[in-house]
Amino acid sequence: MANLVIVESPSKASTIKGYLGSNYKVIASVGHVRDLPKSTLGIDLDNEFEPHYINIRGKGDVIKALKKEAKNASKIFLATDPDREGEAISWHLATVLDIPIEKTKRITFNEVTKTAVKEAIKNPRTVDMALVNSQQARRMLDRIVGYKLSPFLWKTIRGGLSAGRVQSVATRIIVEREREIEAFTPREYWTLSAEHTNSEGALFTSHFYGTKDKKLDLATEEEVNTVQAAIEGKPFVIDSIKRSLRRKNPHAPFTTSSLLQESARKLNFQSHKTMKVAQELYEGISLGAENGGVRGLITYMRTDSLRVSTEAQTAAKEYIISHYGNEYYPETPRIYKTKGDAQDAHEAIRPSDITLDPARIRKKLTSDQYKLYKLIWERFLASQMQSATYDTVNASILCQEYLFKASGQTLRFKGYLAVYTEIAGEEDSTNPLPTLYENETLLNTKLLSEQHFTEPPARYTEASLIDFFKEMGIGRPSTYAQIITTITSRGYVKREGKSLIPTPLGVTTTDLMIQFFPDIVDYAFTAQMENDLDSVSSGSNTVVEVLDKFYSKFKVDLDAVFDSVDNGTVTVEAETTDIICEKCGAKMIVKSGRFGKFAACPNYPTCKNTRSLTENTVEEPATPPEVTDMACEKCGAPMVMRSGKYGKFFACSAFPKCRHIVSTDNTIGVPCPICHKDLVMKRAKNKTVFYSCSGYPDCSFSSWDKPTNDTCSVCGKMLFIKKGKEHPVCCDKACSAFGEEVIKE
Repeated sequence: MANLVIVESPSKASTIKGYLGSNYKVIASVGHVRDLPKSTLGIDLDNEFEPHYINIRGKGDVIKALKKEAKNASKIFLATDPDREGEAISWHLATVLDIPIEKTKRITFNEVTKTAVKEAIKNPRTVDMALVNSQQARRMLDRIVGYKLSPFLWKTIRGGLSAGRVQSVATRIIVEREREIEAFTPREYWTLSAEHTNSEGALFTSHFYGTKDKKLDLATEEEVNTVQAAIEGKPFVIDSIKRSLRRKNPHAPFTTSSLLQESARKLNFQSHKTMKVAQELYEGISLGAENGGVRGLITYMRTDSLRVSTEAQTAAKEYIISHYGNEYYPETPRIYKTKGDAQDAHEAIRPSDITLDPARIRKKLTSDQYKLYKLIWERFLASQMQSATYDTVNASILCQEYLFKASGQTLRFKGYLAVYTEIAGEEDSTNPLPTLYENETLLNTKLLSEQHFTEPPARYTEASLIDFFKEMGIGRPSTYAQIITTITSRGYVKREGKSLIPTPLGVTTTDLMIQFFPDIVDYAFTAQMENDLDSVSSGSNTVVEVLDKFYSKFKVDLDAVFDSVDNGTVTVEAETTDIICEKCGAKMIVKSGRFGKFAACPNYPTCKNTRSLTENTVEEPATPPEVTDMACEKCGAPMVMRSGKYGKFFACSAFPKCRHIVSTDNTIGVPCPICHKDLVMKRAKNKTVFYSCSGYPDCSFSSWDKPTNDTCSVCGKMLFIKKGKEHPVCCDKACSAFGEEVIKE
């Protein structure tokens, strides 16, 4: 009789089959086989929260096949994923197959490699009920909140809505950021810089700091003029020069949260896509006979540990020394400390075999698999390498009582930057100052002042939202992707580029939840609930204790709220589109129906016109050009407004007989960072192009550099394309990425 190994996914089953001999049969359960029923709560609230599990509909054939194979097997190994969810699946499998818990043979492996799988087979254990109970507690708590709160939304807003323990908090985070942006009032500030020539004729720039005693901020043009008047024509003398060596250490290998953030920034992957591709890399890819056949390429991707095995560190050391040289490896192996509240069940995310460099197996991977594997491979290898070192120079320059500062750096040794960089151009980040001497008087000084306005906080992207989740202790790494998918798919949040923006429905439900269920959407309360749920796995709490602590208060609040509100007490503001109803001329609104979203006339039922919508693009009918009051200078025909490659312009309506056109301010398709109205391209009196807000004079934003829709991956502020540059750069001098070009892959 053969031994039976049960895994979750068919792809992992095919990988493991190649590692075990003919005495083993490997089959997949295809995820969970039992769960709480969808049609009812499935939890006995009056009997210590006893769950009622049923076989999942559609899994009958799978369960039948599993029972048949189990009946004929000499040993049954439960090899589901090495986390709480996987432990629960193994427990459900044991229940379905009538295997007593004390007789179960549970095996786990952090990487799907031949060595790891065979080692796990040699050392089976029983199903860990503490982990199972932790998963059950989380599952039942989410079920209670969702099934009890959703009817409240049906009653107050409309049917079909859902509430959730973490999704409601996530929506609140995005709603509150949008309100911060709306309430933001720009504050004026100025910068003052000086261009100098040293005694050898080299040009460099310094920036106003204040005085020797303190830093001074220039808030108004008058303050700038006061400083300029005091130093205009006066000598600038170098007061001091400080030279030093700066070391820059590599980042730790990836955890789930840092992988989701970095893949969003660098690869533009949404979180669910990152996890899907990472799962494929973990479960195994066919690399051909020359590379060992089917192999798992990375370790388990749901982890918040930074731990790395000794074997992986040794393999990385050998690879670094053989491919880069001894000087690229530190004196002692790098060890990264995992935060105290993190789960340390698994290693950090790393390649299973460092010798499988991405270029070697590129042809065996899909484009997405290659990009993500390359990111993980490079990050891990860099994490084990020597630091980068820079020669830095900081000069203090005095003019009268005012102090200016200039700084520069030169990359002395690349170290880990030879493999991995956080921002584009970092591996060659050289910004040297010319040779300077103390007490040297500088020549040909030219003062340059510039007005700025503070900018509102940036909207959340998936990367920054996940970072906030981690900081506040909301959710867990394995749930981040699902949280974001849930709030977007259910219409509480929408995407605009990389930004996450609340919909009117998201705003309304958030306000309702804050009013009636403040605990559910409270950040600290949600984080504490996560800790309580985790405590079940350590044995310091039981499922009943955690659920009873929450439900005893929740039930009182819920009963009181239902008695105090009437049906349909809240109306959600309709989401408008730019589509004009061709039947009555009204702006159409977004509606949801059986087959998804569509555009509908707001004058229903008087006008029942509807239009289709794609996911990101509205299908608009062709509209006639707008006729203006202008007359053509050549033929006298009315001028019309048209759109072309470079924006809008006035054209003669007698075209093609008359081809006269007149340019106008062109919109550039980028929203103002202050008020979010369209930015337009204009020309100054000297014909120089600049960009300003179409809301002027209410909004005075303007820039000589071209704004873009991209944001800096470090500070989150708008990127600009400077004159003479091909790619956008960060213009915030306080940002570590200041002046660096961002090159999109």
